[in-house]
Formats: sequence, structure tokens, C-alpha cells
Amino acid sequence: MTTTETIWIAIGFLGQGLFFGRWVIQWLASERSAQSQVPIAFWYMSLIGGLITLAYAIYRKDPVFIAGQSVGAVVYVRNLMLIYRPNRAHPVKGDR
Repeated sequence: MTTTETIWIAIGFLGQGLFFGRWVIQWLASERSAQSQVPIAFWYMSLIGGLITLAYAIYRKDPVFIAGQSVGAVVYVRNLMLIYRPNRAHPVKGDR
């Protein structure tokens, strides 16, 4: 195995580790509040882990893996956009 391949395998494991870690974050947040929670960190870890894993999939030229991680990244970005979008149902004072 070449040094380049070893580095890419490490990158792939890093992406998968972050992607797995999001479940730990979600589980701990839910345990703390005694109800199911999806903290913002879950979406950031999903996005970062997914993009790192996507880079690895592109390196490996795996179309199935590329498609799955690409669609996932769109979903994670959209969820973050929804989280940070101003709440239009409750306008801020002076907002019309």
C-alpha cells in the first residue's frame, strides 16, 4: 500500500468517525433531556463527516458511495439553513 493510499484510508476513517460521532452526540443530548433531541452539533458533524467521506469516495471512484454522500450533504445543509432561518411566524418588533 502506498503512502497516498494510507493517507486516504485515514481520511476515510476520519469521515466515518465523525459521522458515527454524531449519533453519540444525539444520544447524549437525548439522555440529558430525557426525550429525543437532535442538537445542531448533529447536523454539523453529519455535514463535515459526510463531506470528508465524500472526498474519500471520490478518491476511490465509487459512484454508489459518491451519490449517497452527495445527497446527504444537501440534506444536512438544508437542515442547517432551516435552523438558522429567521422565524417568520413570530416577527421581531418593528419587522413588517
